[in-house]
Amino acid sequence: MSQQPTASHFINGAYVEDTSGTPIQVIFPATGEVIATVYAATPQIVDQAIEAARAAQKQWAKMSGTERGRVLRRAADIMRERNHELSVLETYDTGKPLQETLVADATSGADALEYFGGLAATLTGEHIPLGEDWVYTVREPLGVCVGIGAWNYPTQIACWKGAPALACGNAMIFKPSETTPLCALKVAEILIEAGLPAGLYNVVQGLGDVGASLVTDPRVDKVSLTGSVPTGRKVYSAAAAGMKHVTMELGGKSPLIVFDDADLDNAVGGAINGNFYASGQVCSNGTRVFVQKGIKDAFLKRLAERMQSAVIGDPLDEATNFGPMVSASQMDIVKGYIAKGLDEGARLVAGGGQLERDGFYLEPTVFADVTDDMTIAREEIFGPVMAVLDFEDEAEVIARANATDFGLSAGVFTRDLSRAHRVIGALEAGSCFINSYNDAPVEAPFGGVKASGVGRENSKEAIQHYSQVKSVYVRMGDVEAAF
Repeated sequence: MSQQPTASHFINGAYVEDTSGTPIQVIFPATGEVIATVYAATPQIVDQAIEAARAAQKQWAKMSGTERGRVLRRAADIMRERNHELSVLETYDTGKPLQETLVADATSGADALEYFGGLAATLTGEHIPLGEDWVYTVREPLGVCVGIGAWNYPTQIACWKGAPALACGNAMIFKPSETTPLCALKVAEILIEAGLPAGLYNVVQGLGDVGASLVTDPRVDKVSLTGSVPTGRKVYSAAAAGMKHVTMELGGKSPLIVFDDADLDNAVGGAINGNFYASGQVCSNGTRVFVQKGIKDAFLKRLAERMQSAVIGDPLDEATNFGPMVSASQMDIVKGYIAKGLDEGARLVAGGGQLERDGFYLEPTVFADVTDDMTIAREEIFGPVMAVLDFEDEAEVIARANATDFGLSAGVFTRDLSRAHRVIGALEAGSCFINSYNDAPVEAPFGGVKASGVGRENSKEAIQHYSQVKSVYVRMGDVEAAF
């Protein structure tokens, strides 16, 4: 891996190593081999990153939005030029097939850098006339932002958090998941090459204790986490103690509803994208697939046929379209859920086993005749396990779809667009789809409701979460006072 980063951390514009931290092995999921070792940030490394961010942020905030945006757009161009190299690194980091990473990871990160680079110059205030007096508003940066990433999209998440933060005039300290620590370092390297002043985008490695030290540090103004709901609750609580701004992009158990008038192939395609892309390791996945009884058999038959086209193999081979799980521990978690599905009476339609080969490979798995009370229908699995549930009518499926603490995504397949909009309007979810699933363009807000999160990533909505508004009342006449 000639493109591999050269040290564990990236601080103040340069790679930094400190081998006194806890060693973290980076394992290639396709083989189980150790391909790199990084070292968790010591308190000194964390302090160095925070101080570098604080020092750089003040001057960055004084630059015009146009100047800041120019840097981000240059970084987007560099990222696109190096898409293949970055995609290979993403595949080594995550195990996702190169066929996926070439189109969904660095490209998505570049889109975020370009979009927020273009938006930076538009971040203006407003004038509010009040007779002779008036108020003006100014949109200001928050200061030092901390991003805590998940392991499923390390390049994308590093950009989804970094791009809006930088566009608004903030500094970012990003802690990748300890499972996939390599890609964010390349994002930092590219930003510096594009002209970002040193100290504004720093990457530090570590486990939960490093994340906690960043979240609770009084010099940090904002925390953005992508992760599980239990982790989100802890981080949200810790950030609240310091009255910090937060964005929580958490998990889901999202419904994908297929009505009997749906285009069958499109619905099956949506279910495949919503369950098996990235080996099922996507927070917004539609893992509760509600299929109206009239087309249940046809749906399962077509799904089984299309699953024969899954090419499971070396993720560095572009012919492969289904790769390994990210780690042995995640594979074991998913195997436990498959066992629970069988024990609780779900009917195994496809898959269900571990492949006899090196690496962390599970077959794409489908259960039918799933009921709402089964564990596989209630808990987030984060693996390639689809649960197919039957339903009779619209009112029933809406009630059952909403009967969850989660609320990240939801999808509807039907040819009746009136029904599609009506059902989506009734579903309790933040990121929804009609006759599609799991599209995530940077122009659209992404995030959930209920336990699935707070705030939004991407789109103009993200600006609200990386800036604050100052209002200034201007009196043009004399001040009246009681005495």
